[in-house]
Amino acid sequence: MLIVIDVPLSPYAQKVKLALLEKGIPFETRIPDLSQPDADFRKQSPRLEVPALIDGEATLFDSSIIVEYIDERWPEPRLLPATPLERARVRTLEEICDTAYDAITWGVSEVTVFRRAEGELATRMLELARSQIAGLNRRLERDLASREWFNGERFGFGDVVVYPFVNGAASLGYKPEPGSRLEAWLKTMRKRPSADRLKTDITSTLGEFMKRPQEIAEGRHKREYRDHRLDWIVRSGGLSIITSGIERATIRFSEEID
Repeated sequence: MLIVIDVPLSPYAQKVKLALLEKGIPFETRIPDLSQPDADFRKQSPRLEVPALIDGEATLFDSSIIVEYIDERWPEPRLLPATPLERARVRTLEEICDTAYDAITWGVSEVTVFRRAEGELATRMLELARSQIAGLNRRLERDLASREWFNGERFGFGDVVVYPFVNGAASLGYKPEPGSRLEAWLKTMRKRPSADRLKTDITSTLGEFMKRPQEIAEGRHKREYRDHRLDWIVRSGGLSIITSGIERATIRFSEEID
């Protein structure tokens, strides 16, 4: 049985589960203790991030690598488009969502859920996030202008890699423009059984997740600040969030890989 190392709210883990669900491949999930990572999780994911995939003796980490592995390992139905240009196009969508889109929605959660910023700073950061997400949604809207799906004529890789981020932003109150093709696509995506499974997984663990702010305040959990997320916090005026997190030991950075 395949095993997905999972945190249901992670858009990266959602990508992997969507790919497996759409291909009808059975899998189990395991949720690691991110506050006290054990030796097994350190081997499965050297960066101490989800997702990881265990397929027999093989263990993979990084959602982009895993999704393409799944598409090659179980080629029917194929997720990636048929032509090199179309494959490049949907991989570009993945890059945009994995970096620019995720950084903003993650930052919004840092402010609204984990209360890293308050008052004028919080207001400024959230206003900036709203403007930026609207811009990214316009970019995605242009990609849908002549297509029913991000993947082209049928559902596929492009939809798998975009959905977790657009849906996550909408759940935070940053919805696609009313009447847009992106709004219609999101409504259609939410009706798919695979998307419903993601929602069920999130609902089942939401109570535990909402304990996280208190665990952070008590020094029992650290949130990882790295790459595009760290970049967004700094250029959005949140440098004090980072210095405070370092002083209070409530944030961490990338792990050394050995």
